[in-house]
Amino acid sequence: MTEAYFTNPLIFLVKTLFGLYIALIVIRFLLQWVRADFYNPISQFVVTLTSPVLRPLRKVIPGYRGFDLASLLLAWLLKAVELVLLGVLLGLGLQPLAALAWAIPALIGLVISVFLFAILIRVILSWVNPDPYNPAVDLLNRLTDPILIPAQRLLPPISGIDLSPMVAMIALVLLQMLLLPPLRALTGSPF
Repeated sequence: MTEAYFTNPLIFLVKTLFGLYIALIVIRFLLQWVRADFYNPISQFVVTLTSPVLRPLRKVIPGYRGFDLASLLLAWLLKAVELVLLGVLLGLGLQPLAALAWAIPALIGLVISVFLFAILIRVILSWVNPDPYNPAVDLLNRLTDPILIPAQRLLPPISGIDLSPMVAMIALVLLQMLLLPPLRALTGSPF
């Protein structure tokens, strides 16, 4: 009991601290991918928090065709470090090479989750009809449009009701259910 008493809070801290920072890095990557306005205050917040670590990495790893490879590499490495720490805390031993493989499905799951939450927030905001010039609304629109626009083509609004977010969210959850378990099995991930 004493061991779990200290282990559970440590696991919580590792997951929370690493998870938040990795999510910020992934969001920064996605914002660059969708060419979001980086003068947006929310974008500036993300850039300010991630630049100190990314700036030196970018000197070594250049971008490729609009993809910020340094952000992807940093997110991957940090996720691997998180999984190594969790493995040690859970008694799985020190497995840094295995954690590099385990980090791949974990990051894919994180990207899918970011899109799911962004679509959900966009739907909830649409009910209260926020100011279209609000920086958060603009950022959410930019982030979710690459997924929602194809869904709107597939299922146009019916009697003024847009069901495309539901279609997109169902597709994302199905992707999560069909893609992640085989990837976890392939990499031998215990997480």
